[in-house]
Amino acid sequence: MTTTAARLLIDCLVEQGADRVFTVPGESFLPVLDALSDCNAIQTVTCRQEGGVGFMACADGALNAASNGNPGIAFVTRGPGATNASIGVHVAMQDSQPMILFIGDVDRSMRDREGFQEIDFPAFFAPIAKWSARIDDARRIPEYIARAWSTAISGRPGPVVLALPEDMLHEDVLDTPVRPAVTRPAQAPCPDVMATAMQMIGDAAAPLAIVGGAGWNGRARHYFTQFAERIGLPVATAFRRQDAVSAESRVYAGNLGYGPNPKLSERVRAADLLLVVGARLGEATTDGYSLITPDHPDQQLIHVHPDPAELGRVYRTDLPVCADMAEFAESAALWDDGDVIDFDCGAEAHAEWQDWNTPREDALFDLDLAVAMATCRRLIPVDAIICNGAGNFAGWWHRYWRYAGYPSQLAPTAGAMGYGVPAAVAAAMRFPDRCVVAAAGDGDFLMNGQELATAAQYGLDLLVIVFDNSTYGTIRMHQEREYPGREASTHLANPDFAKMAESYGGWGERVTTNAEFDAVLKKAMERKGIRLLHCITDIEQLSAGGATVSMLRNG
Repeated sequence: MTTTAARLLIDCLVEQGADRVFTVPGESFLPVLDALSDCNAIQTVTCRQEGGVGFMACADGALNAASNGNPGIAFVTRGPGATNASIGVHVAMQDSQPMILFIGDVDRSMRDREGFQEIDFPAFFAPIAKWSARIDDARRIPEYIARAWSTAISGRPGPVVLALPEDMLHEDVLDTPVRPAVTRPAQAPCPDVMATAMQMIGDAAAPLAIVGGAGWNGRARHYFTQFAERIGLPVATAFRRQDAVSAESRVYAGNLGYGPNPKLSERVRAADLLLVVGARLGEATTDGYSLITPDHPDQQLIHVHPDPAELGRVYRTDLPVCADMAEFAESAALWDDGDVIDFDCGAEAHAEWQDWNTPREDALFDLDLAVAMATCRRLIPVDAIICNGAGNFAGWWHRYWRYAGYPSQLAPTAGAMGYGVPAAVAAAMRFPDRCVVAAAGDGDFLMNGQELATAAQYGLDLLVIVFDNSTYGTIRMHQEREYPGREASTHLANPDFAKMAESYGGWGERVTTNAEFDAVLKKAMERKGIRLLHCITDIEQLSAGGATVSMLRNG
């Protein structure tokens, strides 16, 4: 029996467990679109721009980490389609999220002639993907799909890119079986290594854990929380990994990244032992490699990561542990060698975080974002999935929202703007029964706000909160620090975002005060579909840490 290469490709994806793909259609992979139209096992989501496609696939892979660990899947066309989607690949790489991007490519006979929209995709994506390749032989599609799936989910998860020559997709393939489904291998830690780790933790005077990252899932969250609470170990989460441990845990110490609690930063500096599980200790988590230096004198480091290439790559590691996050967490939770480990610092760190996390009651601005976050905590369900891109606006969510559910935070550690709305679309599809919030700044929102059309097309429930200060706020903050009083290129002239939501068939209202915010958010929570709050804020209110324009100008 024969089948087309495109149908074989889809059969292979079904066998691996794919149930959803995101795409902007292109003529370069029409056979794939045709095969998908007959496939009841996979939902095809048509989006409005390939940047949104890439972000949705990346976010879907992040959401899948909570359950089956499957990668997010995207299909785009060559040239502009692929380069637009490359932002999602970059985010998936830096965020350690599983994703596979398929690109319709030029015919094999036209290669190397700089044909229409031609790019050497394996070379183009090599620096930002775990693996990038081209399928030239249709008979090897099962091999390539199985390898792509395995590469995306194994070790440090990440993106894979496969180019599909257009003429190859039309070929008939004879008796080519699909390969069996690939699952993420469970790498258990060596008992001797666990014994050494527990001895080091027990001997420490001021230990601290930093968790969240590659391969983290619900099982890792459950067992690591159990372990940390049993011994009183304070647990901080890496940058934008705040749902790795419940904020309600009695040992949760807060999040690292931009604008952390100063008391948490001091606790990290004072720690004599750091237990880092899943996190890569990147620039944001370590405040430019200064909070924890690569040599970290007077501190011991136990680094647990599923990819051996990450262990010792940047940081001097006293005990490298190559293991699956959940396997390590369960081993730690069930460890019992007769010694009793009991620290007071976990409860102390949690109390410090609670104080930092509590919004002020008195507004300092007409629409004070700290006070607004207190309203969000009253009215938005505690297990809501908060999706945001990049910008200072996100600081209020990171500081004041309690990421109680899992998964409940979709935010790019790569710092990409425009991620929030596409991620919210992916989340609303994956978890239709949960509240999904797209949190955005005005600059951030307009980078992929067109994906509200995708939300409307598929009838999704989406709460969108846009903080609008008519500027690229993060850049303005740095600008005022480096060149006080010399604003340049950061001012924005914005549309009426509430009316924009209405144009997509949704509901929106403009908000200028905290009283209005309270009333409008309450109305929004009583509605379904797309609901958007256009919140006008004062540029003076620059960051959740309290920085203002006046303060920066005055040194």
